Formats: sequence, structure tokens, C-alpha cells
Amino acid sequence: MDDALTVLGREFEAVEGSFLLRLRGDALVWDRAAFSRLEQAMRMACQQHEGHDEVPRWMAEGFYEVSHFVAEWTSHPNFPRPEPAEYYQDCLERLRDLADWFFRGWHAYQEPHVWRDL
Repeated sequence: MDDALTVLGREFEAVEGSFLLRLRGDALVWDRAAFSRLEQAMRMACQQHEGHDEVPRWMAEGFYEVSHFVAEWTSHPNFPRPEPAEYYQDCLERLRDLADWFFRGWHAYQEPHVWRDL
């Protein structure tokens, strides 16, 4: 889990090679591999903190920021979208679902639930 938390921290800090840096930097690129890395780290953090009453502030800030920022940034009509529109909609829904899970301490899906790869 420490590896996932390290990945999550790097993604939330938007370090070199992170999804957020590629998304908002000069490149304006939706990097599928980087998104998958971010999404999986967020999911692991949700699993680890499920049912906990307290969460680290940096994680709460990151989950909030990602769940809002990505949708806002990519909604600009000039943002390049080489993938089908459904892919982006699914990804944005996943970010909202993960933020909801993280803040509530449980996800809204009936178990057993398998998180589909995006």
C-alpha cells in the first residue's frame, strides 16, 4: 500500500510524468496510462481508508481537487479528445465515484463489485 500512497502523493503534487501535469501543462494531453495509475492509486487509498472516521488532509485535498479540476479543465471546447466521448465521461464518473467513496467511507456499488479498467 505504501507504493500506492507514494504514487498518489506524486500524482496529487502533479510531479513530472503525472496525469495532472500532462493534463494541465503545455502538452494538454490526457495520458491514459497516467490516468490509470492515478485511478488505481485512488482506489487503493479508498480501500485502505474505508470506514475510517479520519483521513489525512493531503489526501482529502487531493481527492477533492482531482474530482473537480479534471472535469473543469477538460470541459474546454479546445481540449484535445482523441478518444471516444464515452471514455472521458466514464473517467470523470470514476473520479467522482472515487471521491464519493473516499469521503463517505463506502462506495455506492453492491458487492461484489469489480471496478472496470478504463
